[in-house]
Amino acid sequence: MPKEGTGATPFHLIYGGEAVVPVEVRVESNRLQHYVEDNAERRLLELDLVDESRAKAAILLMAYRQRMKQNYNRRVIPRLFQVGNLVWKKVKPIGDVTKLEAPWAGPFKVVEKLRLGAYYLEDEDG
Repeated sequence: MPKEGTGATPFHLIYGGEAVVPVEVRVESNRLQHYVEDNAERRLLELDLVDESRAKAAILLMAYRQRMKQNYNRRVIPRLFQVGNLVWKKVKPIGDVTKLEAPWAGPFKVVEKLRLGAYYLEDEDG
C-alpha cells in the first residue's frame, strides 16, 4: 500500500517498480499478460528514474511532516511555570504498573527555568 506521507510504496522506493504478488502470477494479471521480453529496456528506464521518485517522495514526506507538526501545534496548550510554582510530573510506567495507579508524581517545586518548556524540579519537602 502506498504510504500517506510519500505517496509511494516502500518497495517502489527501494526497487523502482511494484512487486508482483503471488496472486498475480497465478491469475495472470493485466500487468503480467502484457509482459514481453523487451521489457528489460523499460525496467532499466524505471531504475534510472528511481532516484527522481525517491527525491519526490522525500519532498512529499517533508511536506507531510510539516502538516502533521502544524496540526499538532494547533492543539497544544503551552504551559509556562515560574520559579517557586508547585507542579505535578507525569510518570512513565515501568515494570508491573497497573492502569489504576496514578500517572503523576509530586508535587514538585520549580527551582530553575532551564529553557522553554524545561524546568529543574525539586521535591516539595526539600
